[in-house]
Amino acid sequence: MDEGLLHDEGLIRRAKALACTAPLHDLDANKGKVEWADAKVYQMAEIGLHAIDQVAIAMDFDTGASRRHVLDRVQRFVARQAPNRTQEEHARVARWVLDSLINHGDVEKAFHRPYGAVDADGVYRVMTFPFKLIVERRDSAGVLYLHASHEALNVLVGALDTDVESAQEAAEVKLANLIRRGRLADAKQVAEQARIRTIQYGELIHAQLEATRRNIASVDWLEKVPDLLTEALAHVQERVRAERAIAKNMAEARDEAQNLVRKRQAAELVVIVEDCIRRHIRLQQRLLEAREVFRAEQDRQQFSLKPQRSTFDLFGQLLRPALGLTVAEAVVPVDCFFARATGLGTQDIPRLATLVPALLRPAPQPARFAGPVEDPQVEPLEDVARFTSEQWEMAEQLLHLPGSVRSLSSLLQEAAQLDADLPALVALLAVYAYNPDSGAAQRRGDEHVRLAVRADTVLVSAGFHGDDLWLTTAQVLPDTMGGTNQTRDGGPGK
Repeated sequence: MDEGLLHDEGLIRRAKALACTAPLHDLDANKGKVEWADAKVYQMAEIGLHAIDQVAIAMDFDTGASRRHVLDRVQRFVARQAPNRTQEEHARVARWVLDSLINHGDVEKAFHRPYGAVDADGVYRVMTFPFKLIVERRDSAGVLYLHASHEALNVLVGALDTDVESAQEAAEVKLANLIRRGRLADAKQVAEQARIRTIQYGELIHAQLEATRRNIASVDWLEKVPDLLTEALAHVQERVRAERAIAKNMAEARDEAQNLVRKRQAAELVVIVEDCIRRHIRLQQRLLEAREVFRAEQDRQQFSLKPQRSTFDLFGQLLRPALGLTVAEAVVPVDCFFARATGLGTQDIPRLATLVPALLRPAPQPARFAGPVEDPQVEPLEDVARFTSEQWEMAEQLLHLPGSVRSLSSLLQEAAQLDADLPALVALLAVYAYNPDSGAAQRRGDEHVRLAVRADTVLVSAGFHGDDLWLTTAQVLPDTMGGTNQTRDGGPGK
């Protein structure tokens, strides 16, 4: 068998990591389906990455980001992409992107992507990879907050299969080198990635503690988790020392800088590094409390288990021993078993007046058939159409106005002379033409579309009252502008 076709874990990890980026690409692929705005101007994938970034930055060890806070920050980013649009549209785009990343349209709120793998027999099989990007959780007080998943953090920092601790150390070394070389813009990007790595490291510890609270037997507290806690404590102590030195140097560079741009970049770096220090201190506190959590959960789960009772072997524990005893010796254990197995019971004392008729009552003969089947009463449905095909044809002829413009009042008067019910149909079609879907007409291949605009006169005609309308028929031009709706007025302007 070809060795290259065997089970490849690296290929599977990369396929899963690539699948995590699919919801971001779907945002741009589906923005053309947005009906409440022209969303082509927005870069939805970038907005999605910015939303994940805001959720991840606001996350802590056991808390998350407020939905209102995330939407406010994302709305500002959306406004940068389209400053000429309204604030209502910016807010709606931000909500649409965030809800798409939470996957509100799915019951499980999880994305499902297929990926292939070669099993031990060399057969290629297609499986489904479920994952989430942003999840909704509740804290101990019942407050709903947003939480970025492990897959979302991988998508955010661009490291699709990297050890967390080694990536954190590499980011710290790279950050120090960039600062020494004066490349503060690049150092800011590395510092932001290091902060995300810190959040991801905390999520790894948090997942182990949550699994311990659910079922202590599912977590290896003998070797794996103690080694992980020891390594994590050493890692956090080293990172705190390094980050404090970096923050101190950057604070001095910020105070001594004469260039305003360099001063601002240094100040931003100080804020990010201090946030990393704060997160590492919180993580260190949780690591020190982790073994206490293990011992508390061990006591709670050990003494809260339901009592287990073994089943009784009737053949081996009662029948076979009883057969070896005499009748007088076997009466006591057998009577004890049946007294407890059958439970309590009350004996009914029959009366002669009810016992004799019950004994003499003949047994009922079961019926072979259930009975006659009644035929259902079926009534024909009546035609509920209000207008006939002839009335539709007359209305279309009246409203087909290429090269001319007519008022709705004059059309209603002419329709009333032709048919008594025709004005209602003409008025209905005229109101529908007040806001025509020219794009749909263009996609259907229609040559004309009916248009209606408001006139400055009052409508009092054929029993209808309100604002009068000007009606005309416009020609639909072919699509030559990349999907832009194009119509040409068929008559003089009014």
